[in-house]
Amino acid sequence: MPPDRPGHDNRSRVTIDDLRRHAVARSLFPEVSLPDALEAVGFVQADPIRAPARAQDLILRHRVAGYRAGDLEREYPGLGVHEDFFINYGFVSDRVFRLMHPRRGHAPWSAGRGRYTRRLLEFIRVHGPVHPRHVDDHFSLGAVTNYWGGSSNATTHLLDAMHYRGLLRVARRESGIRIYELREPEPARVSTRERRRRLDALVDVVVNLYAPLPASSLSYAVRRLRYAAPQWSSELTATLQRAKERLACARVNGVDWYWPADEQPGAVEPADTVRLLAPFDPVVWDRRRFELLWNWPYRFEAYTPVEKRQWGYYALPLLWREQVIGWANVSVRGQEPGFETGYLTGKPPRGRAFHQALADEYLRFRAFLDLSGPER
Repeated sequence: MPPDRPGHDNRSRVTIDDLRRHAVARSLFPEVSLPDALEAVGFVQADPIRAPARAQDLILRHRVAGYRAGDLEREYPGLGVHEDFFINYGFVSDRVFRLMHPRRGHAPWSAGRGRYTRRLLEFIRVHGPVHPRHVDDHFSLGAVTNYWGGSSNATTHLLDAMHYRGLLRVARRESGIRIYELREPEPARVSTRERRRRLDALVDVVVNLYAPLPASSLSYAVRRLRYAAPQWSSELTATLQRAKERLACARVNGVDWYWPADEQPGAVEPADTVRLLAPFDPVVWDRRRFELLWNWPYRFEAYTPVEKRQWGYYALPLLWREQVIGWANVSVRGQEPGFETGYLTGKPPRGRAFHQALADEYLRFRAFLDLSGPER
């Protein structure tokens, strides 16, 4: 158990209900503009599945006023954000991007492939932002074995590695395909003091996104920063210890929980609102925390065999006030979305307030999908 520290005097009075309310209220803040939301969260996880919209859009719809599916991709070139790997792949603010880079260490390509990086950089320098297909037409590097054991285009694979290393950035997407442009790297040398400052700041991004966090989840998320800053992965144990010393902490039902030291869990009463959350929404992402807060084991089942699914291909957790009471699967039939809901108790809550809130969420979801728009 961490020793008493300033701001920790109320540890014994924090309850699981307080933590649950705090998890919802601090993540689902009042809606703001798209740039302000991206700056506030620092990172939005992305996923290519569109059922009926991509994860990044489903996440942002709860935090951006008037958000429509695809707004992030449409406005991306002018937002000053980056596609990159944080603790997962997604979109990071420029502030977070500069905390992670420059990435150094062992190059993520073979010596044989490495000689092509200079040629690729020169090709993009001459031609400007490029589609991987145009690069492959020029270089024709063949195929490589990918992470899953299948075959991938070697040119695309190398471009992805150069993007991860920070030599390239995603300028935009065309039909879902990354269009790459050159990125000028920063100086490689970072002082010990600056390195620790950056690592602590990256942990703060994690905590800001996912707090309150049980100790095991905090440890897991901090160790995933090895993907954000692989050059400093050996320092993550010390970084985690510093985080535990500066964060607020309470032991609740035998579990140590952590959150920013200037916050008090449970201070906000939940609104009579229904929200359909993305499987990767910050409220939902940590499955350990989810089960501790809501006492049921939600799982993402897109890759689960149909006969073994409990909730559905792309089930969206259904949040009512501060309780996740069920799920919904949303499909699109022509110009109209269809909603299939399920409840842990087998039936919806009684009373007009819930049914009105659910109807309001369906209306918001229809507006978000914008099925009459030109891209549909």
